[in-house]
Parts: sequence; structure tokens; C-alpha cells
Amino acid sequence: MNKEITKHIEAQLKELNLKGMLSCYRDMAEKAAVNKLSYEEYLSLLLEEEIKGRKERSVKAKIYKARVPFVKTLEEFDFSFQPDLGEKELMRLGSLDFIENKENLVFLGPPGVGKTHLAVGFCIKACQAKYRVLFMSTQKLIEDLMMCVRDGSLTKRLLYYSRLHLLVIDEIGYMPITKEQANLLYQLISMRYEKGSIILTSNYSFEDWGKVFQDDVVAAAIIDRIVHHARIFYINGASYRLKNKLKNKTLRG
Repeated sequence: MNKEITKHIEAQLKELNLKGMLSCYRDMAEKAAVNKLSYEEYLSLLLEEEIKGRKERSVKAKIYKARVPFVKTLEEFDFSFQPDLGEKELMRLGSLDFIENKENLVFLGPPGVGKTHLAVGFCIKACQAKYRVLFMSTQKLIEDLMMCVRDGSLTKRLLYYSRLHLLVIDEIGYMPITKEQANLLYQLISMRYEKGSIILTSNYSFEDWGKVFQDDVVAAAIIDRIVHHARIFYINGASYRLKNKLKNKTLRG
């Protein structure tokens, strides 16, 4: 291909922000020549690559904006290590009907059993489906709400959280929660009640939440709103992290 024409084409593609086409048009031109494709067929292939690239970049941007702590899909979850979890039901929930129905998912169990992985997996699927998604640890969420109380922007912030299609609240009970903080979480959950889905993970069973929130009444009110439209999964298997440590120890032994 003529160098001057190549420079001109690339300048035009950059001007039009056609990144997908820019990255592949030369390779595809060679393939089109070898396979004797028509101009229309070549153009169609280029447009397909541009659309594919834009979708991929859009999903990556949504995943970044969702603040997931790592990228792991639902399909990567090792159900063989948690055989009692209910793989078929969870994979069916991957259709994201629960988001359309404003339902919640709750994962309860000891550390290391994969609760956060499952929450992230659903976040990834929701991002791919172009939903508004945000992943927050309980501690980060509380810190954000407390800061908004101090600067007078709490109502505005609660409205922002209420507009999300999916909000993940990870690791409830990992750090102590004061009565004031528990009340803020109650306000948030009440505002989202029957308006948007929540995925919640915790190391504690519901009967222990009174201790977690240092207030049995607030804990009961939060639980009531969460479980009304929720699928609850108790994960009682062994820790993945412990499994890997034991495996390494066995190999060294």
C-alpha cells in the first residue's frame, strides 16, 4: 500500500476516532485481497471490528467505573470446591433477571469461601449488559456517607446511590459499625428498597447483625428490607486461600 495513502487513511481514521478500524485495516486489506473480497465485504468486516472494539472499550470503562477490586467472572468460580452452593441457580441468575425485578442477592459465610468473587462476577455481567453498577466495601461506603454528613451533601449522595441499577455492599461486619453509621446504611438501603438491586456479602449470619450494628432495631430494619426480595446463599465450604496454602504445603512436603 502506498505510504502517502496509508498516512492519509490513518489520519482520517484518527480524526473520526475509529480506533478499531485503525488497528486492523491494513491486515484486513491484505486478507481481502487474498480472498478477493468485494469493497462492500471489506467495509463490512472493518465496521464489525470497529463495533466490536467500541463494545469492548465501553465494557472496560464500565468495569473501571464500577470500582470492582479485581476482574473475575462468574464462569471462573470453582463450584467444585463449594458443591452445596447451587451452581445451576447462580448461573441462571447470570441472566440478570434479578436486576430487572429489583431483587437482591445475599452471600453469607466465613472468610475465603468466594463471596466477593461471586459479587464481582455479577458486577462484570451487569457491566457487560450496560447497567449502572458500583462495588463498595462496607467500610468505604460508610466513610463516604460520613463525609457527606459533614459537608451537608448526604441527600444528594443517597440519591446518586439510589439511581444505580446494582450496588454491591461487600464485607458487612468486617470492621466495627457504630450506631450512627448503621443509621446511615439504613437510610441508603431504605432509599433503594424496591428501586434497585443490592448484592451484599457478610461473614456473619443475620442473627449476629445486632452485634455488628450495635443496635438490634436498626439491624432488624435493614435485614427486613434486604431479604424481602432476596435470594440468600449460605456458603459453608472451606477457604480457597487455605486450600491453596495447604496444596503448596503438600507439594513442598
